[in-house]
Amino acid sequence: MELFDNFEKNKLSSAPLADRIRPEKLEDFLGQEKIIGPEKPLRQAIEKDELQSIILWGPPGSGKTTLARIIAKITKTHFVTFSAAISGVPVLRKII
Repeated sequence: MELFDNFEKNKLSSAPLADRIRPEKLEDFLGQEKIIGPEKPLRQAIEKDELQSIILWGPPGSGKTTLARIIAKITKTHFVTFSAAISGVPVLRKII
């Protein structure tokens, strides 16, 4: 048995419930049908990997981070979680 064989499984099982039940596919993402429903331009751009950039704005708990993670997974893009409310320009510069 390798030391890290069960790392991903254990990491997920010890994660908060919100992270464990977070949708991982557009089909599982509920709400926002007006913008990411089937045949909508944003969804087509995501699925074709033609999305240039996007700013997600909304109240806490509205699914911004979840949608960003789904987009990153579909497009195989590096994703960094960043909150402007608790971080500043120096942190943003490090990310960029």
